[in-house]
Order: sequence, then structure tokens, then C-alpha cells
Amino acid sequence: MYETIQVLHSYWAYLVLLILVLATGNAIIKSIGGKEYSAKDFRISLFTLIVSHIQLLIGLILYFVSPRLALFGELGMGGVMGDSINRLYLVEHPLINIIAVALITIGYSKHKKKLTSAPKLKTIAIFYSIALILFLSRIPWDAWLG
Repeated sequence: MYETIQVLHSYWAYLVLLILVLATGNAIIKSIGGKEYSAKDFRISLFTLIVSHIQLLIGLILYFVSPRLALFGELGMGGVMGDSINRLYLVEHPLINIIAVALITIGYSKHKKKLTSAPKLKTIAIFYSIALILFLSRIPWDAWLG
């Protein structure tokens, strides 16, 4: 079960990154260009919200079925924090990515309350950009690309 969820989590991450880059780029380009917010922009930002939440759920399931979770009991918090690989998988990756999904959620919610195009696009651009940077900073690149 662990391996299946891990593969799903890894491949779904490609979709999340692709859609997040698309939504962020779209919001930045339209914001800088002074373009109007459209139904397409709403759908892109909503789809980003949905796929990121699905990824979060898959990630949480993976976290709690992971054999690495037992390392907290074996090594203690100090032991986990002392090993950069274990720290990445057990602390940094989950925490930073939960924060990133929260930022996507906040950005999406805030943009819906704006009444005009410029603030809507700016809100999406800011929150989704920060989330994208956070995601990219905590991807275990060696395992993901290797």
C-alpha cells in the first residue's frame, strides 16, 4: 500500500506543479498586462486549489503509512532533526507543503472577495507565487528525478 500511495503522490505532484505554474504565470502576466479577470482565470485558480488539496490528502495518507514515521520513536526528535534526509521527509517537506497549500487556499479565498480584475489577479499572483516557491524548495529532488 505504501508504494502505491508513494507513486500516486509523486506523479500527482507533476500535475500540481504544472497547474500551479500555469495559474501563477497566468495571473502574473495578466496582472502586469492590465488584462481583465475572466471565467477562465477563475477555473484555472479553482483547479489549482482542487489538485493541491488532493495532493495534500494523498501526502497525509502517505505520511501516516510511511515506515519512516517509526523513526520518531526509534531516534527521537533530536535524531530525526540531526539527519538531513529524515528531517526533509518527516518535518520540512510536510510542514512547508501544508503551508503552501494553506497559502493557495487563502489566496483563492481572498481573490473571490475582490470586486475588480486587478486586485483579483494580484492576489492570485502573490499567494500562488509564494506557494510555488515553497513547493519547489522542499521537493526531494534526488528521489523525485532519480
